[in-house]
Amino acid sequence: MMLCVIPNLLFLMLSLPSLTFINTENVNKQEKLFLSSMGLSSRPKPSHQAPVPSLLWKLFKKGNKLTSASDSDPCVVSEYGVRGNIVRFIQDQGSLISAPAVHCFNCVRKHLFFNMSVLEDVEQLSFAQLEMKFKQDLSHLGPHVFSVDLYRVLRTTLKGVTHQSSRKLLLSQSLGPGAHASVQVNLTDLGETWRKPGKNFGMQVELQLKHLSNVLQEHAYVKNPHSAVQIAPMPELHSSLVAVSLNPLQCRSRRKRSAAYYLPVTPSNVCKPRRLYIDFKDVGWQDWIIAPQGYLANYCHGECPFPLSESLNGTNHAILQTLVHSFDPKGTPQPCCVPIKLSPISMLYYDNNDNVVLRHYEDMVVDECGCR
Repeated sequence: MMLCVIPNLLFLMLSLPSLTFINTENVNKQEKLFLSSMGLSSRPKPSHQAPVPSLLWKLFKKGNKLTSASDSDPCVVSEYGVRGNIVRFIQDQGSLISAPAVHCFNCVRKHLFFNMSVLEDVEQLSFAQLEMKFKQDLSHLGPHVFSVDLYRVLRTTLKGVTHQSSRKLLLSQSLGPGAHASVQVNLTDLGETWRKPGKNFGMQVELQLKHLSNVLQEHAYVKNPHSAVQIAPMPELHSSLVAVSLNPLQCRSRRKRSAAYYLPVTPSNVCKPRRLYIDFKDVGWQDWIIAPQGYLANYCHGECPFPLSESLNGTNHAILQTLVHSFDPKGTPQPCCVPIKLSPISMLYYDNNDNVVLRHYEDMVVDECGCR
C-alpha cells in the first residue's frame, strides 16, 4: 500500500495529541516548521496577555467572512488602503526619562522604542502609524492646553543627557480639554529605516503644560522628585505602533471555495474530504492563539479506484496509474488521495515579544480532494 503524504500542518495537528505513538522529535520538528512559517522563533509564552485592539478584532472578523468570497483580496488592508497580509500592534518598550531637562520647564519626557526586528526580511512594510493615547480625559485642564513634541532620536547619548543635535523634531501639537485625546503620526518611511541594523534609536516625546491657572497651581501641582520645581500632573500616555506588512510568499489571489467544502455525500471508501476540526487547546496552543479557538480543517482520505470518475479530479497520470494498477495491483500502487484546493483563515495571536498580530494564513482548510 502506498503511503500518501499528509500536509505538514495536518500531520502536526493529528500527531500532537498522540505523542505515545509518534516520535516526539519528529513532532517537535513539525511544530517548529509551522511556527517558523508564522515568523516565530519558538512557541510564544506571553508574559501578560495584552488586550486586543478593537481594530484587530474588526479585521479578524472581516477576514474570516471574506474567506468564502470570490471577489475579495486577502492581500489588501482596506482600513489603511495598503497591501498587506500581516497587521501587528507593536508595543512600546521605552521608559520615562527621569533626568530633568533645562530646555523643557514643567514637562514629562518619555523614550519610545518599537522593535522592528519582529518583521521578517521577506516582509514588505506597507504602513506604520504611531498612536499615542491618553488614558484619562483632558477635562481637568479647563481652558488650558499642553503641547506634545515628538522627536526622532538620531544617535545615542549619555543616559539622561539630550542634545538638540542628536534628535529631529517630527511633530509639535497642542491638545486641550477632550475625552481620551490621541495623536496619530505616519511613520512608514521611518519604520523602514528602523529595520536596518544600528538605525533604530527610537523617539522622544515631551508633554508640557502651558498657561497654568491659579486653580491648577493650588490643586493640581505635585512634587517633582528630581527638582524643587513643582509641575502639573500629566495624563498617563500609552503608545503603540501599527505595522502593516506583506509577505508575498504567503499571499495569493482568492480562489472561490467550492461546494466540496460542505462534504457532499459520496461512497465512503472513495477519495473525498473528511471532517477534521482542530482545537488549539488539544495541541497546547490556547495560551498564545487568541482567535479562532479552533477551525474546521478537513483532510483527504479514500481510494482512487479504476476507472477514475470525473468527480475524483484525477490527472492524466493518475488515470494511467489506475489502469496499470488494475493489471498489476502488487507492483503498481493506486494514486494518492490528496488536497487539490485549499483556502486560508485569519489568526490572531501573541508573538514572541507579546505583540498582538493578525495574520492571513494560506492553505489551512481542505476544500477539494483529488487523485494524484
